[in-house]
Amino acid sequence: MSKDVEEIDEDDDEELLERAAAIDVAKASGKVCVRIPGAKRRITRVWDVAATTGAIMALADELVDLCIERVVLEATSDYWRSFFYLLEARGLCVWLVNAKDVKNVPGRPKTDKLDAIWLAKLNERGMLRPSFVPPAEIRALRDYTRLRADLVAERTRVKQRVEKLLEDALVKLSSVATDIFGVSGRAMLAALIEGERDPEVLAELARQRLRAKIPALKEALVGRFDEHHAELLTILLRQLDALSADIDALGRRIDELIASIPAAQAPVDPETGEIGGSGGLSVLERLDEVTGIGLAAAQVIVAEIGLDMAQFPTPGHLVSWAKVAPRTVQSGPRSRSGKTGKGNRYLKRVLGDAAAAAAKTDTFLGARYRRLIKRTGKMKALVAIERSILVIVWHLLDDPNARFVDLGADFYDRRIDKDRRTRDLVRQLKALGHEVTLSPAA
Repeated sequence: MSKDVEEIDEDDDEELLERAAAIDVAKASGKVCVRIPGAKRRITRVWDVAATTGAIMALADELVDLCIERVVLEATSDYWRSFFYLLEARGLCVWLVNAKDVKNVPGRPKTDKLDAIWLAKLNERGMLRPSFVPPAEIRALRDYTRLRADLVAERTRVKQRVEKLLEDALVKLSSVATDIFGVSGRAMLAALIEGERDPEVLAELARQRLRAKIPALKEALVGRFDEHHAELLTILLRQLDALSADIDALGRRIDELIASIPAAQAPVDPETGEIGGSGGLSVLERLDEVTGIGLAAAQVIVAEIGLDMAQFPTPGHLVSWAKVAPRTVQSGPRSRSGKTGKGNRYLKRVLGDAAAAAAKTDTFLGARYRRLIKRTGKMKALVAIERSILVIVWHLLDDPNARFVDLGADFYDRRIDKDRRTRDLVRQLKALGHEVTLSPAA
C-alpha cells in the first residue's frame, strides 16, 4: 500500500547548547537554572537571585565565568526588564520568550524550580523563539510615545466627564457645537464658571461659523447650571489643560529623540558626504507619504517596530508579529483562516486609524478596501488594509532609499484581461438563453 510522504527541508540544523541558563522571573527575585556539561552527565544547578541591580550584576559575572551561551527569560509582567537589561549590558546573549510558548506538561507539579529547569531544557534544545526587544534608543522613544497615547486617552475621558457634567446641568451645548472645547466652547464654559447664566449673552460668545447657530445655542444653553457644577467644571478644565500641556511637551521630546537617532535621518552618500537617496527625506517623512499615515502615526510605528528590519526577515514576519495576518488552521482535508490575535495594542491602534483613513481615499488602498468589503465585510477588509500598510512600512524601513508610490485607484481596472472578461460575460448571457453578437465600439 503506497503512502504519500511529504519531505520538509529545514534550513536550520537542530540546535543543542552545551551551556544554557534560564530564569523564572518574579517581582522580588528570580529562580536561576544553569545546565552545563559534567564528567558523566549534565549538571543542573538551581538557585535564587534577588531582583536588585547588585545581585543581578553578580549573577551576570557568574554566568560569564560559566561560559553560558544563552540566557532565557520568561516575559512576566515588567519584572523581566531588570534581568534583561543588566544581563544584556554585560554582554550575554539574552532571549525574552512568551509565556505561552514555555508551558510545562499538564499534570506535573507547578513550582518555580521546575519551571526554571523546564525553561533551561527548552533553551538548550533550541525549542524557543525570542520575542522582539528593541534597542535602548527605541525603547526610550517607545516610553514617550506610549505615555503620550495614554495621556491622549485620559484627556478624552476628561472631555467625556465635562460633557456628562453639562448634561447633568441640562446644558445641551454639545448638541449644537461640534467641538465644545474650541474657542467658542471654552469661552462659554468660562462664562458659566464666572456666573453668567443668561443664554443670550452666552450664545453671543460664539465665533466664526458657530454664529450661524446662535438661535439653537440660545435654546441649548437654557439649563440649571449652579455653583457645584461650576466648581466641578473648573477642576475638570484644569485637568484638561494640564494634560494638553503634557501631551505637547511629549510631542516635542519625541521629535528630539527621533532627530538624535542616525538611522532615522536621510541617508548620506559615504563618498560625497551629501544627503542622497530617497529625495533627502527622513524616515518619518517617507512614512508620512503612505496613505493614511501622518507624522504622529509614523512616530508610533518607529517606536513600536524599530528601524532595523533584521528582526523581521520578511514582511510576512512583521505582519505575523503585529497580528494583522490570519492564522492558517488545518484539520484533516479542511483548511481555514483563524483569528489574527491581539498583538501590540499601541501599534494596532495606529494601524487601525491609518486603515480607516486610507479606506476613505481615492487611492490604491481605498480601492482595495472597497473591493474587499463586498465579500469579507468591514472589519476583515480593514485588517487587510492594515496588513497592506504594514508591508509598505517594512519595505520603506528595510530600504533607506525606497519611496512610497501610490498604484492608483484604477490599479485593478488596468489589470483586467478584457478578452477573458468578455468571454465570461458572453458565457453568462448564453446560459440565460440569449444570443450574443459582438461588434467593436466606434
